[in-house]
Amino acid sequence: MKAVLCKELGPPEKLVVEDIPSPIPAKGQVVVSVKAAGVNFPDTLIIQGKYQFKPELPFSPGGEVAGVVKALGEGVSGVKVGDRVIATSTWGGFAQEMVVDAARLIPMPDAMDYVPASAFVLTYGTSYHALVDRAQLKAGEILLVLGASGGVGLAAVQIGKALGARVIAAASSDAKLAVCKQEGADDTINYASEDLRTRVKAITGGRGVDVVYDPVGGPYSELALRDMAWNGRFLVVGFAAGEIPKIPLNLALLKGCSIVGVFWGAFTRTEAERNRKNNQELMRMFIAGKVKPHIHATYPLERAPEALNEVLYKRVSGKVVLTTD
Repeated sequence: MKAVLCKELGPPEKLVVEDIPSPIPAKGQVVVSVKAAGVNFPDTLIIQGKYQFKPELPFSPGGEVAGVVKALGEGVSGVKVGDRVIATSTWGGFAQEMVVDAARLIPMPDAMDYVPASAFVLTYGTSYHALVDRAQLKAGEILLVLGASGGVGLAAVQIGKALGARVIAAASSDAKLAVCKQEGADDTINYASEDLRTRVKAITGGRGVDVVYDPVGGPYSELALRDMAWNGRFLVVGFAAGEIPKIPLNLALLKGCSIVGVFWGAFTRTEAERNRKNNQELMRMFIAGKVKPHIHATYPLERAPEALNEVLYKRVSGKVVLTTD
């Protein structure tokens, strides 16, 4: 089978595509014939050795795929060869076949195609866990999404709207914000050309926002925190800007707000049953047309470095997907 391999840590250009033996499932595992693989920001970090998890070289990046079950390991039940599934892992997905624990499989609805399926679980799972489990976002509240045109950002915009919130999308260009508007944002802020705090005050009438969804970090985190409403919740989702901000903790005191960590990967392992129920609800939302991945572009497996660079340099609105056909 063909696989995208990271043989030495570094930028996407160092990746190679090679033929390697097909994986063999161990006890409790399955092999999935990959039809499509979502490209996510952590994939750009793991190949550089900058992610929390550091697999042994060589490895294939890619943490979410959609495909068909090809083979079952010993003791696997509840799934059969030929089933259409979504599979999640930390790496291994940028290949024609992927071995994964059977517990990491999610059945694909008949109404879902492989490309959107491969772009669904990580971003929507993260955003649903953040907004529902961690922030307990309520209808009528105001949600500010930073980095709103990215994969998790657009998922947060759509889920926030589905939950009945007023959604403010903040991003770095008018073109990105146009996509956010398309996907349901009520208000937009171009923080490259507008003052974030001035615009938040204008939009909210000086009240501030109830929830901030921040997958970006960098200079905008503290600004957003300063415009929280009383009893607000600031969601720490990630640091796509590359800088982990140092927040003055007196702001949490003065605002009476909470700073809440969101680590979806750890949540899926430590609260597996709750995660399973979240996934079921997300599938219902997809079937009802309330959420749907925005696919920026698809690339063949051989162009994985190009796809990763699009994500790394923030040229993407929504998700990029690799296809194996």
